[in-house]
Amino acid sequence: MSRTLRVRQSQTVVPFGVGAVFDIQGESFVATGIGDWPSRGRQPIDSPRLADRLGVSGFYAAPAAAPAAAGDRFDVADAPGAPYIRFPSWLFCGACRRMKRWRIADEKRGQAPRCPSCSPTRTLAPMRFAQICQAGHLSDVDWWFWAHSRRDGGERRQCGEREKLRFLVSERASGLEALSVACTAKGCGAVRDLLDILGTHGMRCSGRNPWQRAGEAVDCPRPVQIVQRTAGNLYYPIVHSALDIPETDVPAHTDDALADQVREHHLWVSLCRDPASPRAPLFRQMIQEDTAADDGLLDALLAEETGGTSPAVTAAAPDGPARPDLSREEWAAFTAPAPPATRDFALRETTLGLAGETDEPWAGLASRFGRVVLADRLREVRALSGFTRVSPDAAVVPVDTSRRLKWLPAVEVFGEGIFLTLDQGELKDWEEDPEVRRRVKGMRADLDRSFQKDRLQNVTGPELFPRFVLLHTLAHLVIRQLSFESGYTTASLRERIYARPEQDQYGILVYTAAGDAEGTLGGLVRQGEPPRLAETLLRMVESAAWCSADPLCAEHSGQGFGNLNRAACHACALLPETSCEAGNSLLDRTLVVGGERVPGYLQSIVTAARAAAAGALERT
Repeated sequence: MSRTLRVRQSQTVVPFGVGAVFDIQGESFVATGIGDWPSRGRQPIDSPRLADRLGVSGFYAAPAAAPAAAGDRFDVADAPGAPYIRFPSWLFCGACRRMKRWRIADEKRGQAPRCPSCSPTRTLAPMRFAQICQAGHLSDVDWWFWAHSRRDGGERRQCGEREKLRFLVSERASGLEALSVACTAKGCGAVRDLLDILGTHGMRCSGRNPWQRAGEAVDCPRPVQIVQRTAGNLYYPIVHSALDIPETDVPAHTDDALADQVREHHLWVSLCRDPASPRAPLFRQMIQEDTAADDGLLDALLAEETGGTSPAVTAAAPDGPARPDLSREEWAAFTAPAPPATRDFALRETTLGLAGETDEPWAGLASRFGRVVLADRLREVRALSGFTRVSPDAAVVPVDTSRRLKWLPAVEVFGEGIFLTLDQGELKDWEEDPEVRRRVKGMRADLDRSFQKDRLQNVTGPELFPRFVLLHTLAHLVIRQLSFESGYTTASLRERIYARPEQDQYGILVYTAAGDAEGTLGGLVRQGEPPRLAETLLRMVESAAWCSADPLCAEHSGQGFGNLNRAACHACALLPETSCEAGNSLLDRTLVVGGERVPGYLQSIVTAARAAAAGALERT
């Protein structure tokens, strides 16, 4: 019986977007560029804010396959969806161990690849390794080159038969040493095991990705690196997201004052005269350093002055993984005196339910937190602009490798959320503490040395401030606590951090977004209603005060990628990568609950909760 392999439409952006390799039912495929998408069936996705910031004409979702009818036995072809092609093309038979280079002409609809040499026929399995380079290219390992090469770099054996290979397994060894590729050509006998297969071996880069034609290959001088096809560094997607919010007037005291400072800067006229000049990025950086203006405001002012879209926006996708700042409008919508409402954006303001509370720790909790807004319905658009390989800061490959299309693939998801702000006065007093500033200064120095600096600055802003680390860590702790109480797993919850001082931001949004048109079932919003949210926050603080890895975790001077975390590990603060805006970086539990010398923003609540628990224990 034929079989049908399916990918959900919501997975065509993450995790199985353009350039991603994934396994399904023992087979392996790679998603092709959007230039190969069928023109019929694409579904337009509306998000003017995101399209304007990315400098594209719009977004389309992958064509959806026809829904399975009653009694469907998977023997009728579905409507064509997003195209995927088989990768790696080198396959092997688990019975006779022969390797075969599988080509598109060998494909048979609804059937897995079969070994032509075995009877009864056996299904072929994909090879485990692929080769990648920093330019974003992906290709099969040259197994003929590998079998005929020598570990000591000596002269290779000469053989004209390039496809007579076997993938052997030895019972006398273990690990990669037990695996080898052998040439079965008459009179050759070349063989080499895979002990040192991972890494670079002098192979040439193909100069293209598997879905590109041979004529699209470029001469790539980058060294190739052999990795497992499921390795983490094989694919780093660049995803942008924006909430669908009504148009809101941004507070004048924030933007107008900043806009005036930008216009009065001595370099503003030079930048407007030629925004695409080689010196323009330097002018932008100096203006931002002097005025604390973000990229979004500069781009808007440049577009206003020059009558077009800022070159910084349109050039962001091919040149690097820069993400636009869309937080300004979202913050204005969530903090508006009368929250706007549409079919896909429904807010209602509530409280912690602690008004008039004088007993600790509840009184302290009420004084540390500000506004609570429940989002009964949210719509989020997630778009994929490109990807990198080997490392996140490598060359970006656009989703349209021909660079002719002006749209991006996207999906829309619906959900609910809790928006929470801190008390502005308490936050400013805490930020002024010398020990707090000294601790964040060390994290800022590590960020300046990190290869992730450019990517993370798209989230933190031009400079890392204490409030970002505090709010980011707080969002992680809230998500971990809500996963126990709201019915969602941590991987189902996401964060948005609003922590830019120049825009007077000091809040977080914890939300869930699912690919279903009806959204979610309300468990998260229900948990945000009084008095549940206050109880959740108190349990969160009590849990955050202790980690199973303490005292090592609490006293750590740097952990995680680039030492960008302090007191934060998998046991206390880290989340699945899909839930975090900053890739599980720039976290510090000490800034929340306090340490020996560093005051935590919620340290008094920890102390009061412990005192209340001790008092209750004495009374019993």
